[in-house]
Amino acid sequence: MNLGVVAYAADDLRVEELPEPVPAPDEAVITIDYGGICGSDLHYWLHGAAGTSILRAPMVLGHEVVGTVARAAADGSGPAAGTPVAVHPGTPHGVDGVPYPADRPNLAPASTYLGSAAHVPHCDGAFARRVALPTRMLRVLPAGIAPRDAALIEPAAVAWHGVERAGDVAGKRVAVIGAGPIGLLAIAVALHHGAAEVVATDVAAEPRERARALGAAVVLDARESEAIAALHADVVIESSGTVPGLHAAVDAAARGGVVVLLGLQRAGDIDFPAAQAITRELDLRGALRFNDEIDDVIAALADGSLDVRGVVTHVLPAADALEAFAIARDAAASGKVLLDFRG
Repeated sequence: MNLGVVAYAADDLRVEELPEPVPAPDEAVITIDYGGICGSDLHYWLHGAAGTSILRAPMVLGHEVVGTVARAAADGSGPAAGTPVAVHPGTPHGVDGVPYPADRPNLAPASTYLGSAAHVPHCDGAFARRVALPTRMLRVLPAGIAPRDAALIEPAAVAWHGVERAGDVAGKRVAVIGAGPIGLLAIAVALHHGAAEVVATDVAAEPRERARALGAAVVLDARESEAIAALHADVVIESSGTVPGLHAAVDAAARGGVVVLLGLQRAGDIDFPAAQAITRELDLRGALRFNDEIDDVIAALADGSLDVRGVVTHVLPAADALEAFAIARDAAASGKVLLDFRG
């Protein structure tokens, strides 16, 4: 049975049998091993929307997936059957009259992403035991990457892109606001990139302890406003996606520092300390998904230089997806929650 996880509407998530995939000539059939539950997956379940992307039809969720090629593409492209692969879930698409930098395809205005309702028809995701995916999305996994770590490749690429948006962090003090899965991975990437010290904040104790175990030299309760304002961090990675987190990121930054907006804020106007950002001459830089950083992540996991231990806290069978989503919803009690599609 091709078990899949499908969002129908707000508070309507179903685990159901899907049709067997019918691949196009440039698509391979992938047997999915693990899928990581992302914040956008939670939003589709809880709200029937992720930001401005609104569910208008049932959609298979999931874009953080790894698996094995079960059937190679008929056109001869891509890896052979039996090859373990990670997945780059994005496909850039432009719009006439809307320019974007050619070397930053993540900014293409009409791009599609696995498990996204940004366009109609929606782009189904890969939370299923077997899916057909274009070979351009596939990245061969070298030996030596543990399967649970491999499931972190896509979100680690998001964190890698975010840290590199700050420029060179080697020898610098880096503050990470929010120690959820993306925040933890940002800590790991900053340390990989040579940060002299990483400070992490979160409102909950368990995420702070996960940050400490991963290598954060200092962890602070996100409500310790005076301590955060005294950080004078060269680089701040805002990964919480909350308005209080945004204020904390500006407070934590040194004069002339860089603030990377990695956490996606809610749609519409939000309260922002603009005067403080201006008078400190802060560089505010957005970070959206990633480009080819996924290849750097794979290499760093393979050679052991990127430490992601402790980021995954729960692994549940895909048949128990409803329970897994409920666990992932509790950010205080869980880091990254994986669905196991094997079996």
